[in-house]
Amino acid sequence: MNASQLTFHASPLAFALMRSEAIEKLRAAVRDVPDFPKKGIVFKDITPVLNDPVLFRASIDLFLERCRGKNVDKIVGIDARGFLFGSAVAYELSLGFVPIRKRGKLPHRTDTAKYALEYGEAEMEMHTDAVRKGERVVLVDDLLATGGTSAAAAVLIRNAGADLVEAQFLIELEFLQGRKRLEPTPVASFLKY
Repeated sequence: MNASQLTFHASPLAFALMRSEAIEKLRAAVRDVPDFPKKGIVFKDITPVLNDPVLFRASIDLFLERCRGKNVDKIVGIDARGFLFGSAVAYELSLGFVPIRKRGKLPHRTDTAKYALEYGEAEMEMHTDAVRKGERVVLVDDLLATGGTSAAAAVLIRNAGADLVEAQFLIELEFLQGRKRLEPTPVASFLKY
């Protein structure tokens, strides 16, 4: 079954209310951790969402809702928390899952994309045979901040000839304007800070 075959049994209004309630419960569960991983940063900790089966399911359902009707062929997840959400979404939709990892972690031939860090550069990799030309893929991750990692993932997907239908995130730190780095790809996020 692909995303376009999903059926929701609630009316559109009831579904919108359930979605709104789920988003507020997810927002309440995300924990702020000051000064992690370094002083001045407030880390958005999603482990309370992952620990709660109802909230974890609600987060996956949000991603599934976004995939509905997009005729997606594969879900691509970014190392490492994108694996948690992306693989669950791929499983529910009976789609393949593609991991994009930090350099040196994939065993087969890879394509590499660099991205800027605060002090220097890093690289992301994807297997060269992970997606095929013309496949429709959705990129999934837990958080969109500055957009560097996601932009590198988008480059890898496009270099392989796949169609990046949408980039989806549980959380977006809007003040960092990371979605600009993903243009022209549509971006969806559920919890905005």
